[in-house]
Amino acid sequence: MSINKNNTSISILDHQFKLTENNTTPKTEMIAGMTTFMTMAYILIVNPAVLSATGMDFKALFTATTLSAIIATLIMAFYANLPFALAPGIGAGAFFAVTVVLGMGYSWQFALTAVFIEGIIFILLTFSNVREAIIQAIPIQLKKAVSAGIGLFIAFLGLYNSGIVITGMHHAGGGKLEGIPVTLGHITSKSPLLALIGLIVTGILLARNVKGALLIGILITTTLGIPMGVTQLPEGLKFVSMPPSLKPILLQFEWSNILTLDMAIVLFTFLFVDMFDTIGTLVGVATKADMLDEKGNVPNAKQALLADAIGTTIGAMLGTSTVTTYVESASGVADGGRTGLTALSTAIMFTIALFLSPLFSMIPSAATSPALILVGLFMLSPVKAINLDDFTEAIPAFLTIVMMPLTYSIANGIIFGILSYVFLKLLTGRQKEISYLLYIISILFIIKIVIGK
Repeated sequence: MSINKNNTSISILDHQFKLTENNTTPKTEMIAGMTTFMTMAYILIVNPAVLSATGMDFKALFTATTLSAIIATLIMAFYANLPFALAPGIGAGAFFAVTVVLGMGYSWQFALTAVFIEGIIFILLTFSNVREAIIQAIPIQLKKAVSAGIGLFIAFLGLYNSGIVITGMHHAGGGKLEGIPVTLGHITSKSPLLALIGLIVTGILLARNVKGALLIGILITTTLGIPMGVTQLPEGLKFVSMPPSLKPILLQFEWSNILTLDMAIVLFTFLFVDMFDTIGTLVGVATKADMLDEKGNVPNAKQALLADAIGTTIGAMLGTSTVTTYVESASGVADGGRTGLTALSTAIMFTIALFLSPLFSMIPSAATSPALILVGLFMLSPVKAINLDDFTEAIPAFLTIVMMPLTYSIANGIIFGILSYVFLKLLTGRQKEISYLLYIISILFIIKIVIGK
């Protein structure tokens, strides 16, 4: 009887998520979803830490961050059927707190209002197919480059977050910075050393073709971190707690300044960064997963973008910054995730995290960093398909790849890639290879550069 029930459950999952069609299994998808969660679980602590600098309640932010991730990722799972997870973005959160509130002097309620309006605009743009059209306008060679660029970006995140590499800059006279941008960290200290051990452990698991190698690597590294003093056990070994109340930040909007120039600038920046970060992530991860169709387009892109837009709108209502698709989704894809069941598994993990926040917050960055570094390796494979003999294709692809990690921005990589593509094609008499939409996008990029960040 139980066998029949199991078969029925698998059949339902297969029908909902098209598992057979995508050559995957429930077990593979669920492990992939757990891996994705483990590599992005840091946002449950980092996002509240960043936004609480504005005076927002840290505990309420934990709940808002988690709930917005759950809602948006569930939409991605059931509506788009793609293995991507969403949560409030780090870059947008930093802009929210450091620039808008602490820098420009506006209240966090003002910033939340800007995020809410951004979400509404994104919903309208998605229904009008504008964002989907932008994805389709990106040349196939650049789509492959985006995947590789995100790979280097993710690897750099892993190396930097673990302390394997550190900033080499220091303040000199007159407020200037001297030194080299990054240098080798103190790799014999606890966190970098644990990350290097985790890199070896995970590498061995991958070399032996162990299923779920990245997730197992994270768990083993976290455990090894306990005697090393890197993994901190919760006080009193209390692992379960009720989610903190949202009341201090729920529906806290400020409408009095929405028609100001500052609101327009803030809104434009939120829109720009989120649009091209999300597009870059979707294209890059889908390329690595071999999910692009015969025209080089992301399947169900419109549905995926709608998940991002609705997530941002609801996230603002809950009290958090812009919700976006996470590059860490690549870790789940690397573990075999191909459908929305991966995203559903990630959402389930976020739901559990609501009640097990002390447990999940104990996972150190040194334990997740090895997975990110190795995912960077996995995402380099599309480089093999880039035409390096045609410099009008190779140079834009190269700039796309290197500018992502070197400027710490997926969006900047796309800007340099597309602008160089358009200029090189145009000035070498190959303007027929440029779509009209790519011209429009390039003009908007130039405007963005001229008016500043």
